[in-house]
Amino acid sequence: MTGKFTQASSSAYQYPLLVKQLWHAPLQQAPDQVIVYRDCARFTYRELRERIGRLASSLAGLGVAAGDVVGILDWDSHRYLEAYFAVPMMGAVLQTVNVRLSPDQIAYTINHAGASVLLVNDDFAPMLEGIRQHLTQVKTLVSMSDRVVPQTGGLPFAGAYESLLRNPEPGYDFPDFDENVPATTFYTTGTSGQPKGVVFSHRQLVLHSLAEMAFLGTAAKQGRFCRDDVYMPMTPMFHAHAWGLPWTATLSGVKQVYPGRYDPGFLLKLIKTEGVTFTHCVPTLLQRLLDAATAAKTDLAGLKMVIGGSELSNGLAKQALALGVDVFAGYGMSESAPLLCMAQIQSADLSGDTEKEAAIRTKAGLAAPLVDLRLIDAGGNEVAADGKTRGEIVLRAPWLAQGYIDNPKASEELWSGGYMHTGDIGVIEPNGYLRVVDRIKDVIKTGGEWVSSLEIEDLLSRCDGVSDAAVIGVNDKQWGERPLAFVVKDARTGVDLTDTKLKMHLKGFADAGVISKYAIPDKILFVEQLPKTSVGKVNKKELREKYDNR
Repeated sequence: MTGKFTQASSSAYQYPLLVKQLWHAPLQQAPDQVIVYRDCARFTYRELRERIGRLASSLAGLGVAAGDVVGILDWDSHRYLEAYFAVPMMGAVLQTVNVRLSPDQIAYTINHAGASVLLVNDDFAPMLEGIRQHLTQVKTLVSMSDRVVPQTGGLPFAGAYESLLRNPEPGYDFPDFDENVPATTFYTTGTSGQPKGVVFSHRQLVLHSLAEMAFLGTAAKQGRFCRDDVYMPMTPMFHAHAWGLPWTATLSGVKQVYPGRYDPGFLLKLIKTEGVTFTHCVPTLLQRLLDAATAAKTDLAGLKMVIGGSELSNGLAKQALALGVDVFAGYGMSESAPLLCMAQIQSADLSGDTEKEAAIRTKAGLAAPLVDLRLIDAGGNEVAADGKTRGEIVLRAPWLAQGYIDNPKASEELWSGGYMHTGDIGVIEPNGYLRVVDRIKDVIKTGGEWVSSLEIEDLLSRCDGVSDAAVIGVNDKQWGERPLAFVVKDARTGVDLTDTKLKMHLKGFADAGVISKYAIPDKILFVEQLPKTSVGKVNKKELREKYDNR
């Protein structure tokens, strides 16, 4: 197509959506805003941007060039934030290594990604020493430490992070390049097979940041994130970009607090002393934070918190609300970078009724800007958004991973029919809210009826004395499958909890027509804790392997 509307000046700048562009507004509008690391360090935005330039210069001096992969093994820190920017801005690729995987899996992901340089917190030096001989492509190690003398063991580090940043000039010339160049990579943590690698481009990360800022910033009264907030991640920066919020927070110019390794008591201290107002985490960490606040005889008033990774149960949501937390669920997946939905409450529904609000806050929520989310049946046909009809959740958005690294079969399955398949079953209500009913692989078929494990777990969580719950389907000769429940008792209120009490609790919901009588488990087992994956999800595969056919 040609014409007068397509004639561009030869001097016009074709603005690429690169991660470096996220710094323009905050440096101009909030250069003296602070970024805090535990009780160890404080930097202004201007100082941190200079450190990003120094890090890039140091990495270039170590031989890092465009297209190279730099891995990082660290807790949530200012160093991690610097790597979030410096490595992609050079044109290299940042691998956020999941340090909670087994050593063999960590070695697999580093080798599979092709990392040549590793930035390593010395907490992980002993583990890395054990797998160093298997890291076939790693040429250079850089140590990072909060100690006066880093604990490097027998590893051949090229230098210490802070020492390397001391000499180079901060004015590294970050070039322009194609916005579709890869910026980051990390590995999904399924419960079967080796982790699968996903890659995200500069364009995808910038659009994700803009959409996330718009989504949170357009909330009228609840679940809002704005310039006056103080942000602290409580989802690891190695997992799904900490939900992309470190980039969004930087773009917004807000005060940021990085807590290092998660300890509920120290997190509580930082929330109080630094005035943290916005965070996100998995349900397990929320429970531990609430327990720490209760033990300290304090509340968490003024804290906004998005919960993801696993379902936010009704019972846990009410506990958080009782301590003053503006808690609400988010929905996403590693392959989606991860933003898809958030359960923000419309102003008209802010009634102050805890029961009614908890029912909204625990949904997957409303789709984010630019997200095309729909439900399909087994034949791939779209089903109605009537609040009743179930279907698999499929989607399109500009920041979704386009496939898995070197895994074409899994990539085609992920994108079958031109939509990304989540593997989740959901219902979309007429008002646009998504409810996730279950994982396809976790739905239980018993007595000719489909039973949602998530629904039973949620109802169990509403019983006094329940700290955590999980439900799986186990083989049954008569019914095909039967639900088996696992319950963790609350240490304070669950002493007298029995399986009979829990079954009567569920029977009340069956009598009211909320669930089928077939959904009431025959057996409820009390356990000390539930097995979790490296990102805090209940490992139902492990439960099935241990308890099925017993």
